[in-house]
Amino acid sequence: MATNIDNMKSQMRKGMLEFCVLLLLSRNDAYVSEIISRMKEAHLIVVEGTLYPLMTRLKNDGLLNYRWEESPSGPPRKYYSITPMGIHFLNELHQSWKDISKSVNHLIYGSDADLTTDPDPETGPGSATTDTNPPTDSISTSDSTTDSTRNI
Repeated sequence: MATNIDNMKSQMRKGMLEFCVLLLLSRNDAYVSEIISRMKEAHLIVVEGTLYPLMTRLKNDGLLNYRWEESPSGPPRKYYSITPMGIHFLNELHQSWKDISKSVNHLIYGSDADLTTDPDPETGPGSATTDTNPPTDSISTSDSTTDSTRNI
């Protein structure tokens, strides 16, 4: 059964990877190693072999651009940035995330309350607590090329 759980967790992470990459790039331009590091900080383990094909697909779909920059240590780095189309797509993904999250929370907790989980493996989902700082309806992002703030 552990293998089925591990597989399910892996599939859930893969489903969220595109959303997370666009979300990170909406805040700052980054190169692949930075993205991997930020994902790791969020306890989302991603390897280069998974990320590079995704970055290429997002670029080919018009959601990302890239530029080369000299590195102070080593070869030049390919920095990715989100495009206006990518911001629009991210907005749609963000709304989908909120809708799915609300639906799943309704199934888990039996209400539309804005709850966060801090599940204890011993007690399961029933150990939820009310969020004292609920998320906002928009994500504030900084465009690294103009330093302007956008709400998505």
